[in-house]
Amino acid sequence: MLPVNRSRSQPRAGRSWPFSGMEFSDSRRKPHFLGKVITAVVLTALCIYILKQSPGFGGTSVFSRHDPGDSYRVTIVDNLSRGNMGAVKVLQELFPEPGRLQFIYADLGDAKAVNKIFAENAFDAVMHFAAVAYVGESTMEPLRYYHNITANTLTVLEAMAAHGVKTLIYSSTCATYGEPKKMPITEVTPQSPINPYGKAKKMAEDIILDFSKRSDMAVMILRYFNVIGSDPEGRLGEAPRPELREHGRISGACFDAALGVIPGLKVKGTDYPTADGTCIRDYIDVTDLVDAHVKALDKAEPKKVGIYNVGTGQGRSVKQFVEACKQATGAKIKVEYLSRRPGDYAEVYSDPAKINHELNWTARYTDLQESLSIAWRWQRSHPNGYGRS
Repeated sequence: MLPVNRSRSQPRAGRSWPFSGMEFSDSRRKPHFLGKVITAVVLTALCIYILKQSPGFGGTSVFSRHDPGDSYRVTIVDNLSRGNMGAVKVLQELFPEPGRLQFIYADLGDAKAVNKIFAENAFDAVMHFAAVAYVGESTMEPLRYYHNITANTLTVLEAMAAHGVKTLIYSSTCATYGEPKKMPITEVTPQSPINPYGKAKKMAEDIILDFSKRSDMAVMILRYFNVIGSDPEGRLGEAPRPELREHGRISGACFDAALGVIPGLKVKGTDYPTADGTCIRDYIDVTDLVDAHVKALDKAEPKKVGIYNVGTGQGRSVKQFVEACKQATGAKIKVEYLSRRPGDYAEVYSDPAKINHELNWTARYTDLQESLSIAWRWQRSHPNGYGRS
């Protein structure tokens, strides 16, 4: 979860520091001692003045106030069960200014902790990214997905309502559509999810929509398609935990095979009703996804709900993806073809016309091989991910 508030640096209230308990009986040492006392007082006053200008002095954080300004203060809330503190540290280094970015270690399943975070911070908006997000895993651990996605979203909404936070940007998924009969998918395509991940996200959407009907919230729901890529400037990349590799995205598996971390790439399902028998997906670069969130936040309006597909509008098969990955990495990747993965669907790609028109957003990073090449550069330079966190 990523709450944000408007920023402007301001000084803090000061504290008084008492000094006592000094006694000397030798009158010959008084002048020398008096000089020391004066020096100590001057230095103390200087220290207090400096501290009073610092953002955290006085026990009140700049994050606890709504301040007008042209930029946002950002609060990252994460329990790091799927995230990585190494990525947070990169962001902290990029934005070292006091009062610009803070990290709070917390679990959204802990309603008391979530309420405390909202009580102690003045948020203007919430970008709710947090979720477990593997289709295959969701079929094996459905209760975990309903709790983590649906129940935790309810907790966030309750905290927003209690503390008057009026803007929500919600990360949803194309998995809520299931396996539509007609392509491409538009925002009015019926939602009929076929796996617990998609079902949990749809339930969360329904809760948000029901709540918004009786509030003046500004709501934006972004339904992602298949996210790939990494930061073009090489600062951030994808580094899933080793134990999650089995459930991970195809790009991660492809890079692991290219690096020799795993013996080869497993493609699950070759008998789908598609041109080459493998699944067709709409691969959206993460940089374009970031841009979509920024524009959604900028366009969010009270008492209005915006629902948008975030995709390129181009469907590419898994076999096409594997070939692009081979070209991007230059590696000879062994490919093993297996039976279908539970909960998968044959073909999904978006019609991005609505988000193009209403948010003035268009996917720019649509060259599959180029996106994979950028991600591959990060993987090669970070063979151990972000290292020990």
